Amino acid sequence: MTYKGIDADIELLRKAGVSEPDIVHSKKVSDKAVEIAKRTGAEMSMELVARGALFHDLGKARTHDMDHGKIGAEIGKDLGLPVEIIAIMEKHIRGGLTEPEARELNLPVKDYTLRKLEERIVIYADRLVDIITDGIVKISEEKEAEDRFEEILKTIPKYGKNEITLQRYLRYHQEIQGLIENSGEKVED
Repeated sequence: MTYKGIDADIELLRKAGVSEPDIVHSKKVSDKAVEIAKRTGAEMSMELVARGALFHDLGKARTHDMDHGKIGAEIGKDLGLPVEIIAIMEKHIRGGLTEPEARELNLPVKDYTLRKLEERIVIYADRLVDIITDGIVKISEEKEAEDRFEEILKTIPKYGKNEITLQRYLRYHQEIQGLIENSGEKVED
């Protein structure tokens, strides 16, 4: 799904200072998130999925550190982006931190839990795109990243991060793959 304002949003990312490689990544995450969202058959806002994924790394205009989610949310507010998109930017670090995790990572202490399916799909797509594009895991087709998701996250610390984050990502994978299986949709090759 290409929404009406995608070109304007990409230009907004450029004007904010997001690098071309980060824009390419964000576009891939947006495309993957929309593909997954459609396959779930669930009722949701496809525009929120597409735009939330496109803007999730807006904070990388200023830093690639752990606080790029917080910084992206601040930039997003200044740009007048919808609160739902700002929430995705702020909460996407490690897939939705708890208050104790935020404290441990020196981020503003609050609950970053992903409550909306759209948010979880964006974070899942982000992890899948990393696996598909990083070149660390040899895969022959994109679907293999989904099929081997649990194995990859459990064996490559870069993707699973720590036990709490790993379990969170695995729950998202199971939830989203369950929706896909129940919808009867298949991956398009």
